[in-house]
Amino acid sequence: MLAPIAYTCGEPAGIGLELAEKAWKHLRADVPFFLIADPEHLPGRVPFSIIQEPAEAISISANALPVLPHPFFGVEKPGLPDPENSESVIEVISRGTDLAISGAASALCTAPINKKVLKDGANFPWLGHTEYLAYLSDVGRVVMMLASDQLRVVPATIHIPLSDVPKALTADLLRDTIRIAHTGLIQQFGIDKPRIAVAGLNPHAGEGGVMGHEDFTTIAPVIAELQGIGLDITGPWSADTMFHASARDTYDVAICAYHDQALIPVKTLDFDNSVNVTLGLPFIRTSPDHGTAFNIAGKGIANPSSTIAALQLAFRMSKAR
Repeated sequence: MLAPIAYTCGEPAGIGLELAEKAWKHLRADVPFFLIADPEHLPGRVPFSIIQEPAEAISISANALPVLPHPFFGVEKPGLPDPENSESVIEVISRGTDLAISGAASALCTAPINKKVLKDGANFPWLGHTEYLAYLSDVGRVVMMLASDQLRVVPATIHIPLSDVPKALTADLLRDTIRIAHTGLIQQFGIDKPRIAVAGLNPHAGEGGVMGHEDFTTIAPVIAELQGIGLDITGPWSADTMFHASARDTYDVAICAYHDQALIPVKTLDFDNSVNVTLGLPFIRTSPDHGTAFNIAGKGIANPSSTIAALQLAFRMSKAR
């Protein structure tokens, strides 16, 4: 039997806790998970049960939301984050990571955090969840995938200005991104021979150099190199023709040059159900693809679709692994 999934509470003033309750109400025993949080912070719209060990969640999930308690010391008020809670938010992430690495949890699903609050309250030095998880896991580089039932995308460069992308998109970066994505699809998605399509950087993939040189000086040689060692990889393709239905049928993941090139198509196709997956970690990690939403926290109107999809995908990946 699979171990349950660990769901970290994230920023308690955000929507993560109410989404945990809504997700449990939808999934119950179908996708057993437990919440790591301060029980006093729960909105209280569903029954919950305190557990001492993750394994207890398996028998409890059908009737109550299992909660592994973790103390917080600041004020919890929806929409108004308290920096005094920052240390506990960070500790919960670390605790969930330890449980996933040890196998006590089959996967880690993380509710949103607010980087500014963590920096103000605890001098959090990492750019976000992903970088902190890589640090905790002692891995050099990880890759962000956005996944839905219709499309998987991986941006090679992420949160940098568009003007910096051509310089940042080196052969080494692209090669590492593709290989981590390839390994992740095999090990965590159960795809024996992943089909990989690589988008060009420039319009029409450079059109022979008329619209830019990076596609044939940087991207094409990496593709040829990886084809030479047996990867099923094609490109560079013009990004404007890669994402219609018949094109998507030809690959398992699209490797994109920059953030918006990857995220616009997946969010257009399935905005509410897109899931953030981190590849390259020694465990499965998913998260809903949205932020803390302080403006609607505590109102009971937050849409749980992405959280539900993140937990369901973590469960499927755990079985595939």
